[in-house]
Amino acid sequence: MSVVIALDVMGGDKAPEIVIEGADLALGRNPELRFLLFGDEARIGPLLAGRPALRQAAELHHTPDAVAADAKPSAALRQGRNSSMRLAIDAVQAGRAGAAVSAGNTGALMAMAMIVLKTLPGIDRPAIASVLPTKRTPVVFLDLGANSVCSAEMLFQFAVMGEVYARAVLGVAKPRVGLLNIGTEEVKGDGVVRSAAALVRDSGLPIDYVGFVEGTGVTAGTVDVVVTDGFTGNVALKIAEGTASMFTHSLRQAFASSLRAKLAYLLARPALHGLRDRFDPRLYNGAMFLGVNGVVVKSHGGTDAVGFAAAIRAALDLISRGTNERIIEEMGRVAIPDADEDDGDASEPQAATG
Repeated sequence: MSVVIALDVMGGDKAPEIVIEGADLALGRNPELRFLLFGDEARIGPLLAGRPALRQAAELHHTPDAVAADAKPSAALRQGRNSSMRLAIDAVQAGRAGAAVSAGNTGALMAMAMIVLKTLPGIDRPAIASVLPTKRTPVVFLDLGANSVCSAEMLFQFAVMGEVYARAVLGVAKPRVGLLNIGTEEVKGDGVVRSAAALVRDSGLPIDYVGFVEGTGVTAGTVDVVVTDGFTGNVALKIAEGTASMFTHSLRQAFASSLRAKLAYLLARPALHGLRDRFDPRLYNGAMFLGVNGVVVKSHGGTDAVGFAAAIRAALDLISRGTNERIIEEMGRVAIPDADEDDGDASEPQAATG
């Protein structure tokens, strides 16, 4: 059975080229895919001309409007009703597509998704979630920037959604869930994170909650799901990306520093290529908006065709595994008790850029 995915072809640093190339790659791997393409026909048409299979599997909808990378979410909502991003989300709301994928402005995409699609029953705010590599198995990390301040109830909901995703999509039989904190002791952290821990423990759901986890525990792979607020999560993500970039740059410099180093590279090249393939960030591209009443996936704005194809794959996984339906089922099984401590006020969602 075919699966229809709506693409914001004009979103991203290298659009529309990488979007079309990525869609073509995804189609080659998943022939059941069909696409609704939203964007500038004059720029997209020539890109489809040399890809007969994609042209056959895609339906092009012309729109001259696109959301700028630096547009404020509020402005995008007011002025972008006919943009390629908005029309892709509208297609999901109308039932013409099972998911929307965009490499465009994160804040605008989240704002449009919330306004058009709303949230799932039992979910207050969506979370941006992604899968990251660790020393062991991949970890689901959320929130990565949708909500800079979170209540304990929101963190609990993120834990439920992350646990469901790990089971449904990653195939982890009993995912280990941890709350990111400054220490593993129960007395560490502020009232919000401690209250969230109590909510997870007392929820009645069969969640394998292992307690608080420090930043080093994330990359060590001690848990399968890491939950935190969007401010902390986005900072942690950007530091991880920067560290990986620094390591790669330093390694290249070291192997180019002398003739002996270059010879050493030739010997180490097979192992280095294996390491590159394992931690290639393009393979983990595709941040899911978990909690939205529809499937929306955000691709990194600077990715290439391989990365965009991975984002399409993430959307396909969410659809085929019935992730949203399973989240609704889990949330319907629990009555959340009141948090024991004051968790402060949660801010309005303001997705981070990137």
